[in-house]
Amino acid sequence: MKTITSLAPVAALVCGASLFAAEELVLRPLFNGTDLSGWKGEGYVVEDGTIVCTPQGKNLMTEETFANYVLDMEFKLTPGSNNGLGIHYPGTGNPAFTGMEVQILDSTHPKYADLKDYQFHGGLYTLAAAKQGFLKPVGEWNQQRVTVMGPTVKVELNDQIILRANLDDLAARHPEHEGVKRRSGHIGFLGHGDRVAFRKIHIGELPPIANEAGVKAAGYTRIFDGKSLQGWKHTPETRNWYVTNGILKHDGKPGPIQDLWTEKSYKDFTLVFDWRWSGRGPVKSQPIVQADGTQQGAAEIEEFDSGIYLRGNTKSQVNLWNWNVGSGEVYGYRTDPKMPAEVKAAVTPKVRADLPYGEWNRTMITLVGDRLTVSLNGRVVINNAQLPGIPAEGPVGLQHHGSAIDFANIWILERK
Repeated sequence: MKTITSLAPVAALVCGASLFAAEELVLRPLFNGTDLSGWKGEGYVVEDGTIVCTPQGKNLMTEETFANYVLDMEFKLTPGSNNGLGIHYPGTGNPAFTGMEVQILDSTHPKYADLKDYQFHGGLYTLAAAKQGFLKPVGEWNQQRVTVMGPTVKVELNDQIILRANLDDLAARHPEHEGVKRRSGHIGFLGHGDRVAFRKIHIGELPPIANEAGVKAAGYTRIFDGKSLQGWKHTPETRNWYVTNGILKHDGKPGPIQDLWTEKSYKDFTLVFDWRWSGRGPVKSQPIVQADGTQQGAAEIEEFDSGIYLRGNTKSQVNLWNWNVGSGEVYGYRTDPKMPAEVKAAVTPKVRADLPYGEWNRTMITLVGDRLTVSLNGRVVINNAQLPGIPAEGPVGLQHHGSAIDFANIWILERK
C-alpha cells in the first residue's frame, strides 16, 4: 500500500508573481454602450453611450461575479453628487456591508466638509481612507482603475494611486464587517439619486498568484500555458472553452466540446490547480451524503457541477461541486453498488473545504497506482482511498456539466 501525504506543491503555489504583466492584460467591456444588458437594478438609464444614475437610482449590479480583476472606467460627477463602486457584493443585503463600497463622491463640495476620512472619494466605506486632491473639476471625466487581487485592493485615479488596502488586515480590525471578508462577488454602482455618469467600463479577470519558480523547482510541468488550448484536445470551432489572462474558462453553455482532455496520457502523478465557479446554477433537489458514502434524505441547493477525470476514465472523477459533502468525492465509486463499503466511505470527503461561491479554490490530486489523495485549500478531504480497477494510464480531463467554471495554474508532477 502506498500512502500519499505531501502538501508541498500546494504551499509552493501560494506565493509569487502574477503570470501576466499589466501591458499584456486583456480587458473586455462590461457595458456595451447601448443598453444595460448584463446588469440588473433600478434607477439607471443609458444616455449617449453612458450609464447615468437618475433621481431614482439605487443599486445597479453586474449579473456576473468576479474575484481577481482589473476594472477600468470613467465617471463624471455633478456638484455634490454621491455614488459608489460596489465590489464583492453577494447579491443580498446592503452592498456597502455585505460587500464593500469604494466611494464615488464630489469631495470638493462644501456640504461634505465634515465627512469622516473614509467617506471621501476613493475610500473604502467605513474601512479605509483614500488620498484626496486628484479629482478633476466637477463636470469633467475622471479615469479610475480598481485592481482586486485576493486580499489586496488598489485604486488609481487619473494615474495617481489613492488607495492601497489589505483586506485581511482590515477584516481583523473590523470583525463586524461581513463584506471585507469576501473575496468575490458582483460589481455595481451604488446610487443615492444624484446624477453621476459612467462610461468605458472594462474588466480584465486575473488568475490567483502562483509561484512558477517554486513549482518548477519541485519538478512540476505546466499543462495549461495560460494563453491557449495547446496540449488539450480541441477543434478550431471550440467556443465554450476559451482562455483569457491566464484563465481557462467554460461559459456554462452547450458547445462542440463539453469535456476537455489532455493530449498526453499519465500514469502516477500529482495534479495541482486553481478553480472557481463563475456563473449561477439551477436550484435542484440533491441527496444528502453521509460520512460512510450512503445517501439519506435530500436538500434543495443551487447546484454547481464539474470535476477532474483521472486516467481517461469518467468513473474516476474527482468531483467539483456544492453537494453537502463538498468537492473531492469520487461519485462513480461511491455510488457503485459493486464497491465494498470501505471503498465507498474512503472516496467520500471527510471535511467540506470549499470556499464560498465565486472564490478561487486550490486543489491537489495525487494518484499512485490505485490510491488517491485529494487536498482542497490545504485540507485533506480524501486520504489514500482505493479506486479498484482504475486504468493504469490515461489523459486528464476537465469536465463540464452545465456550470460556468474557471481553471488556472494547472501543473502536474509525473511520479516515476
